[in-house]
Amino acid sequence: MKYDFNQIINRKKTNCLKWDGISSYFECEDLLPLWVADMDFPVAQPIVDALKKRAAHPFYGYTLPGKGVIESVIDRMWKKFKWKIKPEWILFTPGVVPALHVTVRSLTQPGDEILLQEPVYHPFFGVVKNSGCHIINNPLKLVKGRYEMDYVNLESKFHKNTRRLKNKSRIKAIIFCNPHNPVGRVWEKEEIKKMGEIVIGNGAVVISDEIHCEILFKGYEHISFATISPEFEQNCIVCTSPSKTFNLAGLEVSAIIIPNDEIRERYINTQSGIVPLPNLFGYTALEVAYKQGDEWLEQVMSYLQENLEFLKKYFTSRIPQIKIIEPQGTYLIWLDCRELGLDNESLKDFMQHKARVGLEDGYIFGEKGSGFMRMNIACPRIILEQAAERIEKQVSLLKK
Repeated sequence: MKYDFNQIINRKKTNCLKWDGISSYFECEDLLPLWVADMDFPVAQPIVDALKKRAAHPFYGYTLPGKGVIESVIDRMWKKFKWKIKPEWILFTPGVVPALHVTVRSLTQPGDEILLQEPVYHPFFGVVKNSGCHIINNPLKLVKGRYEMDYVNLESKFHKNTRRLKNKSRIKAIIFCNPHNPVGRVWEKEEIKKMGEIVIGNGAVVISDEIHCEILFKGYEHISFATISPEFEQNCIVCTSPSKTFNLAGLEVSAIIIPNDEIRERYINTQSGIVPLPNLFGYTALEVAYKQGDEWLEQVMSYLQENLEFLKKYFTSRIPQIKIIEPQGTYLIWLDCRELGLDNESLKDFMQHKARVGLEDGYIFGEKGSGFMRMNIACPRIILEQAAERIEKQVSLLKK
């Protein structure tokens, strides 16, 4: 089936967060919304058909993840990442962020510490703080337009920690983002291996958020953390979901894969009574997406690649003051706006009130996000063109 992603479908007055939530998130309403990670593309037709079929059955009671749901996750992990997983390793939640809350609480006591690599997806901060833990920042380095992990800094966090606590580290885990949101890195095997050896070698667990693992631009491959070695597999929690890949965030379903029996048992005990299981429509969508969604996904990735090439060419030739950090994965573009010479509040005002575009402010992703903005390019190209034109016009006035 051929999909038309140039088609603009009105999402207003559908209680859509991206469009109807503008007034609660931004200071003005008539913006082009290029913020929250939600595609402005209709989902794959097999998913729509399956949901209609399930809705026609007039019982919506408590629902288990059936054999087909579990098998679809197992088959997907093998097909895409050559990771052979067992059924009992798979747990389901209504989203990765709720799972992260459960994970951190299951691994820690109040006062413990969790590593983050800023700039990073901002809900991670609440995950740590709401668990009574402290954030230890291992900031990424921007080297010639490309983000890298700082392994020396990472080692030092553990060494300082163990000296202070007499050889007992309070760093219990790292929340590792791959592909990374917002900077778009798809970490290479050797990079993952080096990070994992430091973290696991110091007795901590890797919580690997891989929700964007199938949104990859040409030439890049996702390496799941657990596939590096048996040791890595036994010291990690992998969080994945079809929600970003297949535009299903509103159906709230994620698969959390925990190979280690003890870690999994602690997770289950913590989740019980706090975070519910997904709803029946989420299970339905997950199974069909993983089994029948690839035709749609291939077309989406082709369209996103074209959107990216358009944006890169436009900014390079017409708005050189704003640099695009070359993304390897996700449909979220990290814009370096520091050459505009604006502080965070002025940059926020510039994008909202002058350019009239709704972007995510970089500083909410951590201190290292100051002077940056995050743009969602999963939209019809005409919307992207309009946004670029609005930004260009205001940048030209700013220069005057």
